[in-house]
Amino acid sequence: MAIIRAILGALILLIDWLSTPRGVKRTPERQTEINEQTSKLALYQYKACPFCVKVRRAMKRQSLTINTFDAKRDQASKKALLEGGGKLKVPCLKIEKPDGSVEWMYESNDIIQYLNGRFAN
Repeated sequence: MAIIRAILGALILLIDWLSTPRGVKRTPERQTEINEQTSKLALYQYKACPFCVKVRRAMKRQSLTINTFDAKRDQASKKALLEGGGKLKVPCLKIEKPDGSVEWMYESNDIIQYLNGRFAN
């Protein structure tokens, strides 16, 4: 089973690399403003998880620079996800709000909908 997962994971990453979407073009000022906003976001993910790939592709399409953390290979990221979000499930978007509160959003479709709504041109 581990061999099948390794092969599928490699295949998912290869297809993602071969078909990487192009990002939107913004003015430098607007992109800087968006980069400041995305500095308050973090994506907890597994590299070859198809749902995580789906979210990363949406980020690329929107030209969003969001820190990503591999909760599978990095124990500190795994611990942060468990302590903050309450469960070891990916993808998970950590959203730091202006009032200092933090929201942990699971489900790839919800994350993509949030990103598209917040960062639409």
